[in-house]
Parts: sequence; structure tokens; C-alpha cells
Amino acid sequence: MHLTYLYDPLCGWCYGAAPALDKMAKLDNLTVELAPTGLFAGEGARPLDERFAAYAWHNDQRINQLTGQVFSQLYRDQVLGGADSMFDSAPATLGIIAVGVTQLDRERDALTALQNARYVDGHNTSEIAVVADVLDQAGFSDAAARVRAPDEALLNIYRNRIGKSRQLMAAFRMDGVPALFIGNGDKRRMLRSDALFGGFDRLAAELHAA
Repeated sequence: MHLTYLYDPLCGWCYGAAPALDKMAKLDNLTVELAPTGLFAGEGARPLDERFAAYAWHNDQRINQLTGQVFSQLYRDQVLGGADSMFDSAPATLGIIAVGVTQLDRERDALTALQNARYVDGHNTSEIAVVADVLDQAGFSDAAARVRAPDEALLNIYRNRIGKSRQLMAAFRMDGVPALFIGNGDKRRMLRSDALFGGFDRLAAELHAA
């Protein structure tokens, strides 16, 4: 069974879905493919001003209550409260893709490391240098080096991965993440994304029904 997981590393709801994603990855006969959407990269990036920071923190508290995922005071002070900072997922997305290029099957570990660095440790993963440092500390030194000096080959993979995910979003008229698809090609269908937050038994039932 093949599962495609559409995400953005700066999506709080995707961070909230991390425990369910971890459990899915441990199921027998199930392959989980990460599909980065670049939802908050490029034209989707924006200044992290006071109004947007307040909006994000409000959503983060809802996610915490529903999933138990930690959104620390360090994150609130140093990321959401950072002066002149950007809300831009391009650096973190590039970092995760670089891990996939240099250490096959470790993208999910990189995503977890970057999410924890942001939401728990309060590091601004919208900055390329921060992403590279997090990857270094998580044992992804080759990927960190690629992120610090991205070549055209890595950038092409980045663009192609995002383009593929956005085509899938367009085909299913989606405008947000996280999202789950079961199957491949024309046989692919979308699962209810709220199953990620309703307890793992419910998600397992969705997968079994598929």
C-alpha cells in the first residue's frame, strides 16, 4: 500500500499530524512518500508581522489542545516574535529534499528534526543557515553542505518535487495541507485529512477501508 503525504514544514497542522505520521510509517506493507508542496515558499512566503504571528499562535494553541504537540514559549518569543523575519518554508523544504538526495529514506527524520527545532527549540527555520545548522546537529552533514551551497541539480529536484505535489493539489482542487492520498497514479484517492487528528484507530480504519 502506497501513501502520499502532502505537507509543508511550516504548517502547524502538519506538525500536529507528526505522531500519526510516525505510527503510519511503522505499519507493515505501507510505504509513506513525503510530498512537499511549497505552500509557504515562493509566492506563498510572507513577512511574519505581529498580526500574522498572533493568528499563527492562536492556531497553534488549537493544534496543541487537539494533538498534544508542543508549541513552546521559545518558539513564540524567538520565531513568532522575531523582528523583520519571514514566514518562508523554502529553506526547510530544500533541507528535507537535500536529505532525501544524500541519505535515502531519511526525509521523515529530517522533517521531524526541523519541526522540533522550530516549535520546541525556537529556531527560525525560515533561514537557510539555521536549517543547515539543524541538519548538521541531526547527523545530516552532507545535506547541510548542499543546503549552504545549493547547486542547480538540487534546485531542479526541489522544483520538480514541488511541481508534482502542486499538480496533485490542483487535480483534487486542494488549497491546504496536510493531505493523504492512498494508491498510485489514476488509482490514487484522497483520504479524510481529519483522520490524522482523530486518534490512530480511526486513521487505521481509514487505511484498512482503502
